[in-house]
Amino acid sequence: MALSSRLLAFSFYRPKMLLNSNNGHCNYKISPKVSFGAGELSSKKNNGRNLPILLFDIMDTVVRDPFYEDVPAFFRMPMKDLLECKRPTAWIEFEKGMIDEAELGRKFFKDGKSFDLEGLKNCMIRGYSFLEGMEQLLQDLKQNNLEMHAFTNYPIWYQLIEDKLKISTYLSWTFCSCIIGKRKPDPDCYLEVLKHLNVHPASCIFIDDRLRNVEAAVEAGIVGLHFKNANLLRQDLLQLGIDISAHENQEL
Repeated sequence: MALSSRLLAFSFYRPKMLLNSNNGHCNYKISPKVSFGAGELSSKKNNGRNLPILLFDIMDTVVRDPFYEDVPAFFRMPMKDLLECKRPTAWIEFEKGMIDEAELGRKFFKDGKSFDLEGLKNCMIRGYSFLEGMEQLLQDLKQNNLEMHAFTNYPIWYQLIEDKLKISTYLSWTFCSCIIGKRKPDPDCYLEVLKHLNVHPASCIFIDDRLRNVEAAVEAGIVGLHFKNANLLRQDLLQLGIDISAHENQEL
């Protein structure tokens, strides 16, 4: 079975990534030589664990990110002006758990001007929602007893997402940047995940909407999927032999 151009795979020899153009967009196409075939990953066991382990980015992969539309509207300025006004390191420090939200409020803008922090949080909460098809996909994966973790760059406000959407119904918030103190695509971030999971890198599948993060996962030996939408992700997982069949209600 031909593997999707959205799939980046690890082999024991560094795979060649052939750049091709598809409808004006650049994708990476995997070279024919890879270390696994369809169905191979899902058949492996490790100390009783079902493999592979699925690692999900959250923002704009599972959940809509309000930053790009809702936050500029909250501050009543275009995104370009917001990016020019805000301190570029403040949010990164917040995501890594280096500062708390009170300090974020003090450091968010370069000139130190104050703003309604609670209002911003409420704006974010209103904007959080599952991307189309993703909750159903997570539910189907969960019903098939697949081990799933969040592997995402986000601050302590991930708790706001959890409170609204109950993501932990499907996966664990194990690898949130504010918890582990590292952000993708830092190579140490992926090594930290692999050390915690204690599995071979090729026994993990990482899904992210940012290609650079997927490439970094591949560099660490992890199977990478570049997220586009829920339907294409479902197809890609099926190509890898992942069981996503929904359990039908057996009650009459």
